Amino acid sequence: MAIEVLAPAGGEEQLIAAVRAGADAVYLGTGSFNARRNAANFDADALKKAVSYCHARGVKVHVTCNTLVTDKELPLLFEEIKNIAASGADAVIVQDLAVAAMFRQYCPEMPLHASTQMTIHNAEGALIAKELGFERAVLAREVSLEEIRSIHERVDIELEAFVHGALCMSVSGQCYLSAMLGGRSGNRGLCAQPCRLNFVAKGREYALSLKDLSVIEYVKALEEAGVSSLKIEGRMKRPEYVAAATSACRAAVDGKKPDMESLKAVFSRSGFTDGYLKGKRTVDMFGIRTKDDVQASAAVLGELASIYRNERQSVPVAINIEIKENEPIKLNVTDSKYSVDLIGDIAEKAKTKGIDIDGVRKSLEKMGGTPFYLASLNGTIDDCLYVSPSKLNALRRDALEQLVNLRSAIIPKAIAGEYEAVKYARRNTTAALRLRFETAEQIFSEADEAEYIYLPYSEINEDIIKRFGAKLIAELPRYIPEGEGEKIAARLDELRKLGLERGCAGTIGDIDILRSAGLEIFGGATLNALNSSCVTEFSKLGVCDMTLSFESSMKSVPYINGNCVGLIAYGYLPLMLFRSCPMATKNGCKGCSGREKIKDRTDTEFTVLCGNKKYSTLLNSLPLYIGDKELSGMDFATLYFTVENRDRCRKVYHMFNTGAEFDDKRTNGLYYRELL
Repeated sequence: MAIEVLAPAGGEEQLIAAVRAGADAVYLGTGSFNARRNAANFDADALKKAVSYCHARGVKVHVTCNTLVTDKELPLLFEEIKNIAASGADAVIVQDLAVAAMFRQYCPEMPLHASTQMTIHNAEGALIAKELGFERAVLAREVSLEEIRSIHERVDIELEAFVHGALCMSVSGQCYLSAMLGGRSGNRGLCAQPCRLNFVAKGREYALSLKDLSVIEYVKALEEAGVSSLKIEGRMKRPEYVAAATSACRAAVDGKKPDMESLKAVFSRSGFTDGYLKGKRTVDMFGIRTKDDVQASAAVLGELASIYRNERQSVPVAINIEIKENEPIKLNVTDSKYSVDLIGDIAEKAKTKGIDIDGVRKSLEKMGGTPFYLASLNGTIDDCLYVSPSKLNALRRDALEQLVNLRSAIIPKAIAGEYEAVKYARRNTTAALRLRFETAEQIFSEADEAEYIYLPYSEINEDIIKRFGAKLIAELPRYIPEGEGEKIAARLDELRKLGLERGCAGTIGDIDILRSAGLEIFGGATLNALNSSCVTEFSKLGVCDMTLSFESSMKSVPYINGNCVGLIAYGYLPLMLFRSCPMATKNGCKGCSGREKIKDRTDTEFTVLCGNKKYSTLLNSLPLYIGDKELSGMDFATLYFTVENRDRCRKVYHMFNTGAEFDDKRTNGLYYRELL
């Protein structure tokens, strides 16, 4: 199968631009449940029209349904599933396991693509996606070419990779900055992009703003590595951008030289970067949109509009014509799937020279203004007959119009059954207390009283296992590069033989690693479980215990159905997960303490915590603390310690245990806000 050029379509004009510039497929959103809710998007009727337009031109349509949903939104989600099914779309892109489950149940014909929001960055994640019924995994932007090749070799699943467009500073699906600072969740499709504002790190401004990705010139290498689809980011971009990016990608796939200068002019942030693909995460990956960038864009818009001004003739047709004496003209036009037969008038006797196949070709090959081009022409033409060009033109127009209609007809996918909402009773449990530590040095004597102790697996040794026994939960790293999962699983197996029983998964790939090590699996908050169905789907994968997303509402938490569910109740929450560290300098990590400060434009400080030079985490500026709130209706509450020393950990523990007010500035997080 030829590699696919997948272009963004934020609205109708962008859709036309993508198709006419050479896209093999487009991805677009409807009004709800998509990660670009601020784009124009497509309602039910517009979606059908878009699918019809694309299918007529041989272009597939992937619909984004890739946000987290709440239990109360599931009836609306079912209506959305019916609309998508009725449109005849080719696939849906999904983040929330509840959404995937509903498509599997109610529209099993619909292919599922695992959104980049699912944080699939290694073979273990791809394996779980395949187990969940996904046909394709949209890989994290942070993976290198060699990692893509390894994933392809280890997992039989289609791989989709971003080749051009904006780079989120955080690994997708692991960013909560917009939600925490302004109540606009990126996981819910309303990211306000606060990272593009001026954060200062070690004197370097805009330290959370990356240049745009562009690896279009590497498309052949990506194809050889096993990529099935080349994805262009940009559903919020104007049609000229879509046309420029799509045509450049099309050219590269076709073995031609892409116009990178026009692409850079229409939109860039101080140029482009290929750092992630090459595995070189250096400080030159960072950049902002400058006045020069804006001026360059204005200068090329008119020229780029010409790319999609006219219909692209991309669908080959074969024509067969019969012109016989005393018989009506017979015309057959086929695109190999659909066929049209027309009967014309009886040919006239030629007064001089009769028409031949070359004369017929002059009329029938004129297909401008349609998506078709003449691939082959065959005919049986008797001597000394004449057909006027106008009659041949009319036959061609009628045939191509009928062929367009056949190709553009909507073929809906079936809906199986009707959705029945399930109401869960409020749980009346009292929260047991759990403790999570960043290092073993933070552990204080009273920690033995906790229900469970979470500790990074790298901090665990035989003495700690002996001390805490079955209470100990090994936490996996937040980002496990491809190829390292097997090593971690081997180490966990060693710890299991010493008595370790449990591990905590932060991304879906961790589930496979913990299985391999033979450990009982606990789900972390960054699995983004926000509803009952999602918790159920994780339980089917072997996750017996779930920390709900800290984007959850305290009103809904008591009604989340699951064997054992709880929340993080204290801690400097991890707001972003970095592969390209904002604290890096031209000398890389040299001179870095592994615990540095970054400031926003108001001089508020946030800690950046290093993860063994594999990744880093942005912690919130204020700790979450809800120890003075009513916490019934959940099974457990976790104190999530990161940068605190042992004495501070002990003090917070005692404050929480007694229900005391916090002794410093704090936040209630998102639990008591209406998240958008």
